[in-house]
Parts: sequence; C-alpha cells; structure tokens
Amino acid sequence: MAFRFEDLQVWHRALALSEQINQLTKTFPKDEVYVLTSQIKRAADSVVLNIAEGSTGQSKAVFKLFLTYSLRSAIEVVSCLFIAKTRGYLKEDLFKQLYDEYESIVKMITALKNSF
Repeated sequence: MAFRFEDLQVWHRALALSEQINQLTKTFPKDEVYVLTSQIKRAADSVVLNIAEGSTGQSKAVFKLFLTYSLRSAIEVVSCLFIAKTRGYLKEDLFKQLYDEYESIVKMITALKNSF
C-alpha cells in the first residue's frame, strides 16, 4: 500500500461507515438535501479524510491534531443520527447499529491518538 493511512484499520472502518451514511441519506426527504443530508455526509467523510490527511508523514503532534478533528467529526455524525431519529428518518435498530459503530470508531481514534 502506498499511503500510511491504508494500513490503518480505523481508516478502513471509517470509510465503510461513510458509505453506510451515504446510503442512509438517500432515504432522507428531499427537503433535507441541503441541511441534514449534507451535514451528516460531510461529517462522515471528514472522519475518513482527517485520518488520512493527518497520517501523511508529518509530526506525531500534527497527526494527533488531525485525529482530534476526526474525533469531533465522528461526534458530529452521532448528533446528526439523533436528529435523524428524532425527525423519524431513522428507525431505532439502524440508529443503534450506527451509534455503536461510531462509538467503536471514537474509541479507536482515541486509542490511536493516545498511542503517540
């Protein structure tokens, strides 16, 4: 693999979750396209992108900073999931599955960050 982030399990999991979020948002009402749909997709993608960007061979301090950005974006996704559930766009079982996945991602990012 050519890039360091490709070796990171957390990056692969975040990428898969980003795609799950992308598929989920296709079920949201059209009037959410520029609001919740856009917000949750950007946040989910940001988790993936910040892990990759931070891993580019810069200092550990810079990588930790980008992991912090990634962590914050993951929390933003979770908040968006709560909004989607509250508005009736997301059933409880799918909410719970995605919530648990993002909880796991947050733990992985935190562990990676603390490993430096």
